[in-house]
Amino acid sequence: MKLSAKDTYYVGVNDHQSDLFEGIYKIPNGVAYNSYVIVDDKIAVMDAVDEIFGDEWMANVKEVLGGRKPDYIVIQHMEPDHSANALRFAREYPDVKLVGNTKTFVMLEEYFGTDFADRRVVVGDGDAISLGRHELRFMFAPMVHWPEVMVTYDAFTKTVFSADGFGKFGALDVEEPWDDEARRYYIGIVGKYGKQVDAALKKLSALQIERICPLHGPVLEGDLSHYFGLYSTWANYEPEIDGVMIAYASVYGHTKKAAELLAEELKAAGCKNVLMHDLARDDRSVCVADAFRYSRLVIAGITYNASLFPAVREFIENLTERNYQKRVVGFIENGTWAPVAARLMQEKFGKSNITFAQNTVSVRAALNNQTCEQVKALAVEMAK
Repeated sequence: MKLSAKDTYYVGVNDHQSDLFEGIYKIPNGVAYNSYVIVDDKIAVMDAVDEIFGDEWMANVKEVLGGRKPDYIVIQHMEPDHSANALRFAREYPDVKLVGNTKTFVMLEEYFGTDFADRRVVVGDGDAISLGRHELRFMFAPMVHWPEVMVTYDAFTKTVFSADGFGKFGALDVEEPWDDEARRYYIGIVGKYGKQVDAALKKLSALQIERICPLHGPVLEGDLSHYFGLYSTWANYEPEIDGVMIAYASVYGHTKKAAELLAEELKAAGCKNVLMHDLARDDRSVCVADAFRYSRLVIAGITYNASLFPAVREFIENLTERNYQKRVVGFIENGTWAPVAARLMQEKFGKSNITFAQNTVSVRAALNNQTCEQVKALAVEMAK
């Protein structure tokens, strides 16, 4: 598939075989592994694809090459869903040069038992390779989200090959909005590294960019301000929506009723944006991504084995692992004879940059008049 960028072709694949990405994230609409070919006086292949799609990818590449031999394969990211076919490609084309940085070749040896010493081109931050009209300039983006990651800028077409940056879940033969699956992808996989993402965005801000070619998801073209705006918001841990997300887990339904009452009271208090998630049933990565999307969060959990209910504990751990911050967090606890969940939930946030609500709801078994008033007080506070 030829892109609107001159001499640039898409040779990636769609994966509808895998049910999980990285062994944890559900991908009901699959995922794309993207690869590109730039055809000029010299030819560069930009990244490979997951191992199980090697045959399809090689066929795509050969169709574009039309009998010519590639000069380079650029390896921007060593995660196996992009690099697994690098060795196969190098064997198929014994004269091809492998382009990467020092850390790239350390990882290549770890994965394949060779660092391609006689065929490698080691680049530094800011270095460039000329293909003819196209000049590929490499910019390091360490920890977005692996230490060897780099992105590539083609000044001739004003195209950024962004590695895992600006990627999303979902195969390219599925029509769906970009934001939600890009957010779930970013928060789950890259979200811990906001500082590093922000540094990469600052590098890109100095460039004229008309097109972003990520390693997952669609090529982004036209007005790119929406995508850069969201990435800046995510990288700086700012909320997208002024509202309250309620995350609950309930065994016999009483904690759920407290959460539902809170939602009603929030709306009565003027809060227009209220979202509820059942932590035991809803996709965990969606729950986590939505917690980052909203400005305020209330967690309703129970005392369980003198500790926290597992779904609640894991939810908070997923938040703190990804540097959840700059939010207001409130608690509803339920413990028939030993309500300690609120204290334990607050402790799980550790030293996170979080403001805790002054009002806490403490239910013993089921709601009563007193705890209903506590719910109302929490709603008034969180609705502000």
